[in-house]
Amino acid sequence: MEPWEGDPDPSPIGRSLVGTVQGPLRIARPAVREGWLRDGPGSARGKRGAEGYVEVSWDRALDLVAGELERVQSTHGNRAIYGGSYGWASAGRFHHAQSQLHRFLNTIGGYTASTQTYSWAAGEIILPRVLGGTDGLIGGHSTWDTIVEHTELIVAFGGLPLRNTQVQAGGLGRHHVRGRLQDAVGNGVRFVSISPVDDDFPVEFACERLWLRPNTDVAVMLALAHTLIERKLADLDFLETHCVGYEALRDYVTGVSDGTPKTPEWAQAIAGLDAKAIRDLAEAMASSRTMIMTNWAVQRGDHGEQPYWMAIALAAMLGGIGLPGQGFGFGYGASNGGGRPDLGFKWATFPQGTNPLGPPIPVARITDMLLKPGATIDFDGTRVTYPDVRLVYWAGGNPFHHHQDLNRFVDAWQRPETIVVHEHFWNPLARHADVVFPAATFLERDDFSVAARESLVVAMKRVIEPVGEARTDFDIFVELARRMGCDRAFDEGMGPMPWIERIYESSRTAAASAGVALPPFQEFWHAGRAELDRKIRSSTLLRDFRVDPEKNPLRTPSGRIELYSETIASFGYADCIGHPKWYEPLEWLGSPKAARHPLHLLSCQPASKLHSQYDHGTVSLDEKVAGRAPIRISAPDAKERGVRSGDVVRVFNERGACLAGAVVDTTLRRGIVVLATGAWYDPMNPTQIGSLEKHGNPNVLTPDRGGSSLTQAPIPNSALVEIERLVGEPPPLTVFCPPVPVIED
Repeated sequence: MEPWEGDPDPSPIGRSLVGTVQGPLRIARPAVREGWLRDGPGSARGKRGAEGYVEVSWDRALDLVAGELERVQSTHGNRAIYGGSYGWASAGRFHHAQSQLHRFLNTIGGYTASTQTYSWAAGEIILPRVLGGTDGLIGGHSTWDTIVEHTELIVAFGGLPLRNTQVQAGGLGRHHVRGRLQDAVGNGVRFVSISPVDDDFPVEFACERLWLRPNTDVAVMLALAHTLIERKLADLDFLETHCVGYEALRDYVTGVSDGTPKTPEWAQAIAGLDAKAIRDLAEAMASSRTMIMTNWAVQRGDHGEQPYWMAIALAAMLGGIGLPGQGFGFGYGASNGGGRPDLGFKWATFPQGTNPLGPPIPVARITDMLLKPGATIDFDGTRVTYPDVRLVYWAGGNPFHHHQDLNRFVDAWQRPETIVVHEHFWNPLARHADVVFPAATFLERDDFSVAARESLVVAMKRVIEPVGEARTDFDIFVELARRMGCDRAFDEGMGPMPWIERIYESSRTAAASAGVALPPFQEFWHAGRAELDRKIRSSTLLRDFRVDPEKNPLRTPSGRIELYSETIASFGYADCIGHPKWYEPLEWLGSPKAARHPLHLLSCQPASKLHSQYDHGTVSLDEKVAGRAPIRISAPDAKERGVRSGDVVRVFNERGACLAGAVVDTTLRRGIVVLATGAWYDPMNPTQIGSLEKHGNPNVLTPDRGGSSLTQAPIPNSALVEIERLVGEPPPLTVFCPPVPVIED
């Protein structure tokens, strides 16, 4: 594997493909859990993750799954089928696992679906309520060129970690963020990173680092707002002409409404950030062309919608929204796409069809759904009732990576009668399924790929033949659809290459309508790639709205930025009122719970892999300590616990415990530990709920609770733990030892 010559800052993650794609963990043939094959559906209690597998022929496996789908349909209805496939599937416009699965399930009558993402769930609910849409979250940002040219001060809540910018949905060609930071520094832009972790901003760039306790960003933002009000620095004209509800927010900030002024001293007691530093920063923000950047990780805590809402409010008080290089944006350091100009058109995808069933459940509430069928929850002004799910079908993504409180999740995962998955490798998802279809990787099929906001289109031509008996998701679903009498509705009589050409040509038509030229498909396929001539090269978030809010209103009830939302207030949620507010998190260093578990766990994205993909690859394995995920701990905290770098430590709280490899970090502040996500879940005893996890998966420790009644978003960054050095020989890892299925007679 070699990086593309056009990439100025290539990622090393791709090296992990060598030795894994054709390695011992590949799933070679269809496999069925022994107990399910012997006893039938509903025989899983305590057995998923523990029993062995039987390899069967493709016809046998397909017949079993088609029959089970028909049984669940006829007995319980399609609402009893949950279509998973959340997450980062293999790149490709056609061979996109989620689209393939959802189209198939829609073809057979629908399924229970999910909504939101684990990445930005709180943000995608609050932004439409405040701004009328999600521009500035995953697209539509003010572009880096305007920031480099016009911004004087960037205040980055959660920093701008380059480890996250290695990746982009759909793949990417050029890693550009490091270069844009270099340009900004070279043009005199001042950076202030407000984060619990110093290296959330790349260490090679000059930056003022202000430390705060995790989950206290809102308190600091409120104190900045208090200083702007106190020193008469707020832009009252902008607040009057472009916003509604400032008076309610002002009365809360100054303490008129609740008796507690949100002064810098008040924030210092909560966040630990010096009051003078807060005042000085507020004055600098008011006297500079300021951009407020807030990372996605900031909203992955309890009440995660509040820092996003308050960041918008703070930018509105500064008055620079809609001006070049000013305002706000979310996720600039979360992927390679933030701050890139949009293309002006949307790429076509494999159409999923229409799901006649609804409503979807919030994506992070899958455990609740499985444990509490019939229960209802509040969600964004509605009531959602959990269905009684009997069959889970998952293709793409790994819930044993991204879901919280895995011990509770594993318990819930035993409840469905049948679980079917498509997988490349014997990872934790495959080991907890009843029927496992071996799926081809992107190296084993033809497709084309383009990342969001990328100019580069790549022909993904097959490199190797499928390993073992692996098949593409499309081929698997065609065969299932044929058995269920709906194959023509699913494939429309076309194979993969005609579909790929159709999707490309549909994209070409859309591009042409935006003035962007793409070569015909055959010309593109022969060349292997095409470079688009961008028509949109620069943009500023909410520029037109700023110029004329009457002619260009937002899609909010008022047409303006809603610093107070009558709609949210009407929901009557005690944990999310009508304006931004400081709510004490479920778990944080100021909580009484810190007396028992005094370390705040931050489970960031890993630098050595994409989420959990290729955790068994060389790049990820090289990062491990004593074979386990590394956990960073401050020097004072390590000394108190007798921990040295290289030790295996037990990390625990009331939800569970895992082992990890200690790294004593002299830059880390006392009270903070960092354990990146992505280690494949490896319990000591798979039949025992709550068993010690041996590999360093932080989600045995994170709480599985909705961030608020409004968003029901995941809150992995609101977790307290304790650490102790493991005495004696650590148990061996087993997750990288593939099961040895028996072959059916």
